[in-house]
Amino acid sequence: MPELWLSPAPPRRELVRELRARAGELWPALRVIAEEVLGADASIDWVALEPGGRAVVVLVGEAGQDLELVARALAQRAWLEPRIRDWLQLAPRIGLRPEAGVRALLICPVFRGEALAAARSLGPEVLSLASYRCVRDGSGVSVLLEPVGVAPGAQGVAAAPPPALEPFRTGLTDLDLGLTPEERREFEQLASPGGGAE
Repeated sequence: MPELWLSPAPPRRELVRELRARAGELWPALRVIAEEVLGADASIDWVALEPGGRAVVVLVGEAGQDLELVARALAQRAWLEPRIRDWLQLAPRIGLRPEAGVRALLICPVFRGEALAAARSLGPEVLSLASYRCVRDGSGVSVLLEPVGVAPGAQGVAAAPPPALEPFRTGLTDLDLGLTPEERREFEQLASPGGGAE
């Protein structure tokens, strides 16, 4: 088996071409119907079609562009949705159904906490995420795709453990607060996890 190691991404045009070629592995039902579409003041990498007739805006980002990509996806969805009927006039048999709406699929090397939180708030029916890694072997550079779940507790997103509950400490002493020993015990019972529960 050839040895693999991480590699910088190839030039953007080549990267997008490689990702499109690999996209069928994750989303075999998607059919690309347009590439490099000038949308809302920026290019949409490709527009695809799901079997139910819903349009999918696909955007590819670079490292550090994840949060910007979420905002661009919302703008491009809003741009495309009212134009679906126009597209149907040009290509009536394309399979688009305006009532099915538009979903966005974002592909980026990594999605940080803010981008994940934004995507989760929208849900997978509006926004889906995938991460990519470029690897090199003896024959050249390949692109690997992996889905990133956006639903709470979804696979592909590491759920953060709940924070340990610790009482808030100010550094003030009982003397500073003027608390009696009895008042301090009562306060600590209320501040402890489950404290004050009958």
